[in-house]
Amino acid sequence: MDLFWDFDGTLFDTYPIMVESFEAALTANQVLHTTAVDLYQAMRRGSLGKTLAKYAHKNGLDLANLKQDYAKYESEILGRAIPFSNAYEVCQKNVLWNGRNFLLTHRDDQAKKLLAMHGFGELFTGYVTGANQFPRKPNPASLNYLIKQFKVNKKTAIMIGDRNLDILAAHNAGIKGILFDPDHTIQVTSSPEKQIKDLAELLVIFN
Repeated sequence: MDLFWDFDGTLFDTYPIMVESFEAALTANQVLHTTAVDLYQAMRRGSLGKTLAKYAHKNGLDLANLKQDYAKYESEILGRAIPFSNAYEVCQKNVLWNGRNFLLTHRDDQAKKLLAMHGFGELFTGYVTGANQFPRKPNPASLNYLIKQFKVNKKTAIMIGDRNLDILAAHNAGIKGILFDPDHTIQVTSSPEKQIKDLAELLVIFN
């Protein structure tokens, strides 16, 4: 089976890092009175880019400078991010069952380095990263690229992600989508084929 994985909030629990970095960037720009929960929900329900734009506009900040501040703080602590429970086990079992894992992320080599650091490196067949400069999801261009390059059977392929954007991208590419929402943050509008709160729930697809 060919599984296409989102990185942030799906394979790796990076949102605590992202929230901390966002708070540091806002503090550096003298912006107060926001909460970690608000930031987390805004990024999960939308995207990091939209959340940066929202806070820049709301507080009269230069968006480019806010992005730069955020990136600086995040680069200093991203290495602390860890995989979600059972992420490795699912990827490994997929390979043992002659399946392939693919990564789709807006990050550059940071995600690949974290995968390698935690032993995922040999479990992934192909990648799309920020270096490929594909349009952001729900545009299916990145998925279509991997599907074509690796001759993926779309009837059995699945995209796994933590946001509606991931599921919409999957459907736009003609494959199934599974929504990973461990804390019921997402207001589901994308009609995923399955919704899970623990990646261990994916182990049944190999039986």
